Amino acid sequence: MNEIKKILLHFGNKNQKKKVIEELSELIKAIIKDNRKNIIEEIADVEIMLEQLKMIYLIDFHEIQSIKDEKIKKVLFKIKSHGGI
Repeated sequence: MNEIKKILLHFGNKNQKKKVIEELSELIKAIIKDNRKNIIEEIADVEIMLEQLKMIYLIDFHEIQSIKDEKIKKVLFKIKSHGGI
């Protein structure tokens, strides 16, 4: 069992869903303050929490990756259609 799964099992789904909101809020605050060191720390926290959300909702890498790929294509198409790239 990986370390992140151990954390999730210890604190439980309900608590970790609340914790992800807290960590996202901290990242937002770090971005507003434009503090690079703090942004890096908060990104790490958010990534840990996102891994737990994937476990809670049984989401695998391929589900997310296919959606990310589609969203990137849409944005690049929009940029290209407006004369960019």
